[in-house]
Amino acid sequence: MTSRTPAPRPRKVDPAKVRAALIAQWRAMAATTAKLTPAQLAAPSGLTGWSTANLVGHMAASIEAVPRWIALPTPTGSPITVEQWANGTSAHAAAISDVADEMAEAGRTPADYVDAAIAAMETTADTKVVVTRIGPMRAADMLVTRLVEGVVHSDDLERATGEPFPHDRQALGTVVRALTDALAGRAPGHSVEVRVPPFAVVQCVTGPRHTRGVPPNVVETDPKTWIRLATGRLTWADAVENGSVLASGERSDLSGHLPLMG
Repeated sequence: MTSRTPAPRPRKVDPAKVRAALIAQWRAMAATTAKLTPAQLAAPSGLTGWSTANLVGHMAASIEAVPRWIALPTPTGSPITVEQWANGTSAHAAAISDVADEMAEAGRTPADYVDAAIAAMETTADTKVVVTRIGPMRAADMLVTRLVEGVVHSDDLERATGEPFPHDRQALGTVVRALTDALAGRAPGHSVEVRVPPFAVVQCVTGPRHTRGVPPNVVETDPKTWIRLATGRLTWADAVENGSVLASGERSDLSGHLPLMG
């Protein structure tokens, strides 16, 4: 009989810090997208089939959803986790793309929805179960998913325009931790240590567990590279080749576990 390595327990997050980080990230998204020129909006975003206008429309949709979901009747069923949400996004890619198209055609931007979204989340209990596209979630967890969306797509915008995006530090850290935790949940174990300084360290992948000293299998990278790897914006092979990922040990190849979401 073989034993199965249990998945790690989800990391606890401070809902107040998540809300503050989300407000800062949303405000930055609104300010940055408001400055884009028609030529920039018409240019390719780097995401398959999307112009930068589609990307901005998707960013707007990720914010617009918050007050709409909160206002819907409480759904039935057990709430899903942030990790389950991350693993379920790819199944809804077509519907997500359709909404991005609609938002782009209407010229919608994050600025159109930020105030209503902030007002809705500030009057919603963290434990309230709300609707999401993937399944029911506690409001506190749903807001973490909005933070993931905000940071990931703000990074997409940075890559599309070539201009640095002013990420909120707390937002960036929360998203890095959420995505490293998703990896640990998908590939539970203790044979590989993944380090994303200064925000996260997790152990994952089945195999021998180290008990002292430096682990035999170590992966280290920076926050933006990790986000791009976790979301399929960057391949493992390219990251290793360009030196943005340092991997040592025979079990340190994570290509079979990435991306975590699309």
